[in-house]
Amino acid sequence: MHDAISVEDLHRPAVVLANEGFVTDGRSAASNVGMPGVRIVAQTIPCECTVAEVAEAGIRLAMEDIVAALVRPLTREEAAPERKREEMPSRIVFEGRFDEVNRFFYRRGWGDGLPLVPPTEAAVREMLAGTDLPPDHLVGKIEPRYGFATVETIAVNAVMAGALPIHLPILIACVEALVDPAGKFGVYGTSTGSWAPFCIVSGPVRHDARVNGGSGALSPGDIANAAIGRALGLVVKNIGGARKAVEDMGVFGNPAKYSSVIAENEEASPWQPLHVDQGFGKEDSAVTLFYPNSHTQLMQYGTDDRGILCTLVYNLLPGRCGLTCFLVTPAQAKVLAAKGWTKALIAKYAYEFGRVPAYKHRASHGLIFSREPGTLPPNPMDPMAVLPSAEDVRIVVAGGAGAIVGIVSGGGLPGSHFVSKKIRVPAGWDKLVARYRSIVPVYERY
Repeated sequence: MHDAISVEDLHRPAVVLANEGFVTDGRSAASNVGMPGVRIVAQTIPCECTVAEVAEAGIRLAMEDIVAALVRPLTREEAAPERKREEMPSRIVFEGRFDEVNRFFYRRGWGDGLPLVPPTEAAVREMLAGTDLPPDHLVGKIEPRYGFATVETIAVNAVMAGALPIHLPILIACVEALVDPAGKFGVYGTSTGSWAPFCIVSGPVRHDARVNGGSGALSPGDIANAAIGRALGLVVKNIGGARKAVEDMGVFGNPAKYSSVIAENEEASPWQPLHVDQGFGKEDSAVTLFYPNSHTQLMQYGTDDRGILCTLVYNLLPGRCGLTCFLVTPAQAKVLAAKGWTKALIAKYAYEFGRVPAYKHRASHGLIFSREPGTLPPNPMDPMAVLPSAEDVRIVVAGGAGAIVGIVSGGGLPGSHFVSKKIRVPAGWDKLVARYRSIVPVYERY
């Protein structure tokens, strides 16, 4: 769409060919860059079509519409589209009961399908106690619609998600990571691949905010893990403008978009924390984000180092590629470290031995990314690496007791990186943490 607009800027007619399922997405993109009248021709060629005759037949069917779109004179509205007059919105958008507020928000597409906490002035003011930054401080502009993520708008979405003020510093760091170009969220957030932010919290703040890095950390039940991830999803939708089936074109979607947050169990790890690997001091706290679209849990092949490593490398899917995070339990990490395995050695081992026959590799079927070799080996049985490099692997110690390892993978865009941002807490942090210390689940004994 942006290319077509650039051509139009050169005073040459352009038309966009779009699969019929993406016309609405195209309209949104064109409107976002100030040219809503760009002509789009819908066609029925299957997405990513690899059958030449099918593609050619679809193009022939569309040719009349293409020619007409290129030569038909512009209408008055296309030539000079009228911009909607933007009025300063009222800070109070609705008054009513809890159920009425939720129905109002839902009808306007401001939620995620679950009940929302009404973001009242008082609730947002309380949330802002979690930062020393002014409410109008711009954290960044979020793609695809480049909405302005200010501290206050982030706080509004945090309230809606049910977060506490002690979660706000983590969420602000998550948004800083989200808008960092190194992560390439602008593509991941709207892709058909249904990529979701995976947030790893490390450093002392994870204890203050009670982010779970133990048993069931990725399951429902922990307010920090659930609300931080949920708030990030609402920020992406409400500020970034990534709306389902409009800009977010995920084919199947991804339940991880509700929330995917985990803490690193640094105390039980034999290695230095992830945020230190990423360049921060040990006393710092940080979030690390990347955008996978799959999460696999596997019974380990054995309890020794060989059994653990073989489970990881033999289950790397050839259809996956790019950034990958191995989740190992404290017990597994200790076994590996006792045998001399560092995180760097594990990553190198995964790259060297995580291989499949060439005929099974994605490159054999035309799915090649720029950081992969451009040629296939002459023998279809020759091995090819599933991972692009050892640098695309991170190892995180987390989880509870049990013989399970985790592989979180799928972030395969060329040039994308794990992005880490420092978590900055406000003055009086200890008092703020103490205020919410009692908000913990206490289960009945049976």
